[in-house]
Amino acid sequence: MAAIATLRKRSPVRERRVSLRRRRSGASVIPASLTAAVLGLIAAAVIDVVATTPAVAQSFTYNPRPPKPTPPPPQNDGQMLVQATELDYDYNNSRVSAVGNVQMFYNGTSVEADKVIYDQKTKRLHAEGNIRMTDAGGKITYANILDLSDDYRDGFVDSLRVDTADATRMAATRADRTKGNYTVFENGVYTACVPCRENPKKPPLWQVKGARIIHDQTEKMLYFEDARLEFYGVPMAYMPFFSTPDPTVKRKSGFLVPTFTSYSPYGVGVEVPYYFALAPDYDLTLSPRFTTRQGVLMQGEFRQRFVDGAYQIRAYGINQLDPDAFGSGPGNRDFRGGVDTKGQFALNDKWVWGWDGVLLSDYFFFSDYRLKQYRDLMQSFLTLPTEAISQLYLTGVGTRSYFDARAIHYLSFSGNQSLVPVVAPVIDYSNVINHSVIGGEFSYKFNFVNLARDQAQFDPISTLANTSFVCAPTSADPAARTPANCLLRGIPGTYIRLTAQAQWRKSFTDSFGQIWTPFASLRADAINADISNQPGVSNFIQPGTTQALRLMPVVGLEYRYPFINVQPWGTTTIEPIAQVIIRPNESYAGKLPNEDAQSLVFDASNLFSVDKFSGYDRVEGGGRANVGAQATTQFDQGGAINFLFGQSYQLFGLNSFAVADITNTGVNSGLQRPQSDYVTSVNYSPNSIFTFSTRARIDEATLNVQRFEAEGRASFSRWSGSVLYGDYAEQPALGFLTRRRGLLGTGSIKVASNWVVQGAARWDLEANQINQYAVGAGYVDDCFVLGLNYVTSYIYSAGATPPQLNHAFMLQLGLRTLGQTRGGSTGSGIR
Repeated sequence: MAAIATLRKRSPVRERRVSLRRRRSGASVIPASLTAAVLGLIAAAVIDVVATTPAVAQSFTYNPRPPKPTPPPPQNDGQMLVQATELDYDYNNSRVSAVGNVQMFYNGTSVEADKVIYDQKTKRLHAEGNIRMTDAGGKITYANILDLSDDYRDGFVDSLRVDTADATRMAATRADRTKGNYTVFENGVYTACVPCRENPKKPPLWQVKGARIIHDQTEKMLYFEDARLEFYGVPMAYMPFFSTPDPTVKRKSGFLVPTFTSYSPYGVGVEVPYYFALAPDYDLTLSPRFTTRQGVLMQGEFRQRFVDGAYQIRAYGINQLDPDAFGSGPGNRDFRGGVDTKGQFALNDKWVWGWDGVLLSDYFFFSDYRLKQYRDLMQSFLTLPTEAISQLYLTGVGTRSYFDARAIHYLSFSGNQSLVPVVAPVIDYSNVINHSVIGGEFSYKFNFVNLARDQAQFDPISTLANTSFVCAPTSADPAARTPANCLLRGIPGTYIRLTAQAQWRKSFTDSFGQIWTPFASLRADAINADISNQPGVSNFIQPGTTQALRLMPVVGLEYRYPFINVQPWGTTTIEPIAQVIIRPNESYAGKLPNEDAQSLVFDASNLFSVDKFSGYDRVEGGGRANVGAQATTQFDQGGAINFLFGQSYQLFGLNSFAVADITNTGVNSGLQRPQSDYVTSVNYSPNSIFTFSTRARIDEATLNVQRFEAEGRASFSRWSGSVLYGDYAEQPALGFLTRRRGLLGTGSIKVASNWVVQGAARWDLEANQINQYAVGAGYVDDCFVLGLNYVTSYIYSAGATPPQLNHAFMLQLGLRTLGQTRGGSTGSGIR
């Protein structure tokens, strides 16, 4: 039979004959200190070990668990519920004992033990045998022996183990607490890894063992003495002494995990960050990088957070010991440095404003030292960033409207700074009226751009231009910078354009099931261009000041007639589509700057677009008909297939795509003839695992394939992969003088429960060689991450031909709650 007693502070225990065995009878009062001592003293002897980082300045690749809501503090009603097989009262020795399956509940915390004894004379609480304490936050503490004083200050816990709700664990053969502040764990072990389910006694993936682990509650620091880092029980690193904030600390000053890099111009680099937690809302991190060849690269980052936003500033500087290591490029100078900053603030729930800023001593600084701004811009295995952006922006998002205004300055990483524009400002606004207008949907939008460039940007498009520098602004060749050899990608001078457009459309279905969609729009462009008369510019566009007003009214009708067939195996919809567009010719076709409409790929995705140009600087004119048909089948057992085929026709007027502008946009697009090339696409998804798609453009006269892409993707539980095949005909007017064919493959395989191998490669089928590739392997779990990648990529520099092939090795190692480090090595060669 179990015995249950309810203890109330400052009141005598109500005697109940519940024990199986009892000492001499008589009245007794249990002191009030026992009620809190049973649990409170235990809590005072252990560390609240939770997952945290030494400082918020160190970022991890782990997916952090969402923070658990802090439970409300339990009501301190002064009651404790004690349940045990026996309750013994020893009045002679002033002891109270609970024996056998002891369970105690107090203010949301429970304690289980084989035996608990409270000594009124020594004011000590002693618990022993299979002790398990669970607090209100979910932390579980295990021990074999627990002995604490009545005032919560001093005591020891033998054979201690602590498990927290955030899956961090600490164990020790003995823990002593003195002066109410220090807790010393003898032979302590700390880890953030989950024990093996099959064999809990097996060493975790990693753990830190220390002869002594000292917890200073005032400083909230953990000090490890004679510590060693073990992986699966095998010592890998020895540290005579190191310290870290205790897991309750989210921000605290101290050293962060160092990183290692290697690059021949600066040698081997070791970066040792120190974090300053200056205030709850701002901090500072200093990260000197000690290099063997160039000296010390100083780095500092200041961050501050406000209620409505945050900002950060990073600064860099080095006085190079061996500038000649960077050759004759811009890096050959004594002092190099830079500053970059970003921030964003909310004005309200719809409006935000912010900035990004970069300022450098030379444009190769970030890339030469592989600094954070440069690394952050790396978007994929096979590409490297070519420029950084400085901008100031204001953005607002409504239910049916959008506004964005920004001023942009591009910083070229390749040295072509005079060729990239400064855009200040560019403004976009769009709105869809939330009520019908003449029974249909009415919308309008605006775009304003003000652009400036110092020097004309020419691109070579001929064999002569590709093998010489005739498109360079300094070339003296008579054939230099002519439309036969070059394109004018960017005008020198200033360019201002204001665009306003209003649109209306309505769809209705007649009694036969035919869908009719009439639409109309009116667009106006006001343009002012002040073009510098630099060498060769006059071969493409009229220098000087040009002012133009361009209007484009459009009316049109779209027709669809879906035929639906239902079978036991699925549903098929066949839908012929026709679109007729009536509008005047494009004003000033090919005679105005083209900065934002240089990209045009005609395929099935934009067959039924009213204006097929990608930007505002060109506008499609003339009457046109777009005709096609699509068929879609939905299978009852899952899966779907879609097929689209069509063609576009120039009905009357000037064909905008047959007019060559300064970039020849549209000339080799397949739309330049009265009857366009055929376009088609097929998309097939048999299930959630596989997807297949093809896209093609076929010459209308010869039926030769001008553009073909086929892509397949598969995603299983343990592996995924994709293959993209591309075949593109020559486009001499755009600079592609030969046919291009290639394969791009990517894959990822989960070779074990936590191991992943991934890679990507591009095979040039015309040259019959693999020209870019990347391979990597990584281990990821809840407490550890390890990654190793090898990447090749091209760097295109001003005046460098052929391009420079870059090789990079990247190593990443992270231990949850302790920190993360990265290492890397890069090299280069000429292909």
